[in-house]
Amino acid sequence: MTAKNGLTYAQAGVDIDAGNALVERIKPAAKRTARAGGMAALGGFGALFDLKAAGYSDPILVAATDGVGTKLRIAIDTGHVATIGIDLVAMCVNDLVCQGAEPLLFLDYFATGKLDVDQAAAIIEGIADGCAASGCALVGGETAEMPGMYHDGDFDLAGFAVGAMERGGDLPKDVTEGDVLLGLTSSGVHSNGYSLVRKVVEVAGLTWSDRAPFGTGTLGEVLLEPTRLYVKPALAAMRAGGVHGLAHITGGGLTENLPRVFPEGLGAEIDLNAWELPPVFRWLAETAGIAEPELLKTFNAGIGMVLVVAADRAEALTALLTAEGETVRRLGTVIAGQGVRYTGRLL
Repeated sequence: MTAKNGLTYAQAGVDIDAGNALVERIKPAAKRTARAGGMAALGGFGALFDLKAAGYSDPILVAATDGVGTKLRIAIDTGHVATIGIDLVAMCVNDLVCQGAEPLLFLDYFATGKLDVDQAAAIIEGIADGCAASGCALVGGETAEMPGMYHDGDFDLAGFAVGAMERGGDLPKDVTEGDVLLGLTSSGVHSNGYSLVRKVVEVAGLTWSDRAPFGTGTLGEVLLEPTRLYVKPALAAMRAGGVHGLAHITGGGLTENLPRVFPEGLGAEIDLNAWELPPVFRWLAETAGIAEPELLKTFNAGIGMVLVVAADRAEALTALLTAEGETVRRLGTVIAGQGVRYTGRLL
């Protein structure tokens, strides 16, 4: 009898050999994110982490997950994927540190219709860059090749971060009336509001390869500026004392994210003249006629992280954060009431 040649997984569109090649390719990237507590290399069925070796005696674990949103569309359309992994890490670890936790480990999920090893390696090396800058170990992940689920060239990303704090170190805590709000400036649009950004670009009749009307380089390049990582400066401030809470300014802007830090009965008063609106946001607003309240509720508007600090510690913490490389703006104070009250004008 002559054996019939049957179908293979590769003929169905899934290349296991390419997946194995990717794992080998990214091992050096993962290795450079190694930190105290890491216990295993890539390739196992799970990742191990030793909290005691990381220096914790009575730890509480904190977990966060996020994606990059439709900023991915720009990365896919332009082929500039080297920094989108930084965005993925930042969206997770910047959230994690707001709970008072130190990010310890990170896993990614990369899904595509057809695995391009070079493209995937560039993305994961960007993830490793973000992890290294956050003191967070890239301990594993999943690469899923799913023909028929994604259009040619499309992919999706999700990230998962785990951190820890000593028991009793959780934030927010002790937020009181009169606390000072210190804003750390953003690097650009970060990773929120890109559905509106893409609509504005469409309305303006521009393409990603056109020169950016508000910066140096093409529109696609400028809009792909990665999300700023605030982890190390934020941890330094918390360890110095006087930090009562942190708010990562993502979807919902200052308007929706700051109230998440306040107990019932407290709100914020913010002076919009305390910082300069970055050119990208002014261009978006002027091009599409976006009203100031909509701008403040959709984008970070130039402030990517806010620290709520004791009034008598505001000056010292401003100096510390500045020494850590942050541009700090004193935005306002915590007041009795609810929500966010704005004074001054951005536009």
